[in-house]
Amino acid sequence: MSATTVSPAIVDHPRDRAAGPRPRVVVIGGGIAGLAAAYRLTRQRPDADILLLEREPRIGGKIVTEQRDGFVVEGGPEALLASKPRLLELCHELGLGERLIGTNPAARRTFIRRKGRLQPLPEGLSGMVPTRLRPIALSPLISPLGKLRMGLDLVLPAARGDGDEPLAGFVERRLGREAYRWLVDPLVGGIYAGDGRRLSLAATAPHLRQMEREHGGLIRGALAAKRRAAASPAPPPASPFQAPRGGLGEIVASLRERLAAAGVEIETGVAATALRERDDGFEVACSRGDAIAADAVICATPAFVTAELLAGIDAEIASSLRAIPYASVATVVLAYPEQAIPQPIAGSGYLVPRAEGGPVNACTWVSAKWPERAPEGFALIRVSLGGAGREAMLAASDEQLIAMAREEVRTIAGIAAAPALARLFRWPQALPQYELGHLERVAAIEARMNDRYPGLALAGSAYRGAGLADCARSGEEAADRVEAFLATRAAEGARQ
Repeated sequence: MSATTVSPAIVDHPRDRAAGPRPRVVVIGGGIAGLAAAYRLTRQRPDADILLLEREPRIGGKIVTEQRDGFVVEGGPEALLASKPRLLELCHELGLGERLIGTNPAARRTFIRRKGRLQPLPEGLSGMVPTRLRPIALSPLISPLGKLRMGLDLVLPAARGDGDEPLAGFVERRLGREAYRWLVDPLVGGIYAGDGRRLSLAATAPHLRQMEREHGGLIRGALAAKRRAAASPAPPPASPFQAPRGGLGEIVASLRERLAAAGVEIETGVAATALRERDDGFEVACSRGDAIAADAVICATPAFVTAELLAGIDAEIASSLRAIPYASVATVVLAYPEQAIPQPIAGSGYLVPRAEGGPVNACTWVSAKWPERAPEGFALIRVSLGGAGREAMLAASDEQLIAMAREEVRTIAGIAAAPALARLFRWPQALPQYELGHLERVAAIEARMNDRYPGLALAGSAYRGAGLADCARSGEEAADRVEAFLATRAAEGARQ
């Protein structure tokens, strides 16, 4: 007996169109990319019906801010980069400008854990490259031979050609293995939770290759950039990191208020399960069994989720999306009474090179780094676990992961007491890994999208930047794409 396929009901959601034709845009994904896309569309197309679907019971994606007993706990990212100001500009647009604070200038020193001990990260590292030679010369992180090897960057010729190479291979070619292992690898782990021997230089740090091309080496390039910055009339930012006083969750809350005021319908706990083409647009199948008609769609979801959404309409794009690997991480936040800490906490925290082994890739002294993140008399500490090649660690129980974090702070800071607060945040498949060939893969996806699906846009961390500001930018660019499509279609309709 043959099976009978029953098509889901196609609903006009959230409002009917009795008042006239209004374009409908469905945004799939309620992280910062999806929120930024929806917000930009409300400014560009106030006439549009906009629906945002988020399968989790809350919006915000990786932004998770908790207020607990006077503590401000960030379960995901904790700061905005002043060097990528778009999200800071958005904060000002949302009325959060006066809420922005910088890190404590007295606690900006960062350390590297080597052989179980903390060594200061040499001052003057900019974009993974030393701009001051004296701190490197005095640093115990690099051996005398390693420092001589770094100096060869001043005389080594630039590589010919435009081919990509692994980030680790490039840094070792210019500065040597020790420089990569103890100076650059910890930064790579802190930013990407990745393995620099697999990450693409062109996708993660194209400025390094540009330095080599333009100046013949990294040190010369960094020194030239430093001179340009010193000659610039614009003052440097007061702090390289900023955040709203009550945490990044304030950005999500403000965006939600603005979207609601603009008439955007936000549905949480509803997953988009598939995307299908129609003669006049798309329909989005949902986990509750219905399908939503849309003129345009923005997929602001991880690449592997977007792949399943698009599998029914374009197997080639779906296959390319599935090929983007992800790393899994976890964050443990611990709070202790200050009297339980046997020695003063110095700096803002430390990074852990992969050569050190173990599950930890970074530790932040949150209450030292940020004002007002812990009540008086308490210290707040954040331990980052996992990353590329360490995914098996997340099979451990919650208790085991918290125990790993507690053992780390006991070993490094001598804190043996039970924490007054312990919060665990698991992030499976959280961080896309821009491995060799990533930019070519993304370019192929974009070319096929431009050729076949002008009313469909992709946004998020999987493509051209994994930071919060990058994700917000990608969401806004997706909104621009959709707005251009709707404008073109409206113009064509008017001519007919």
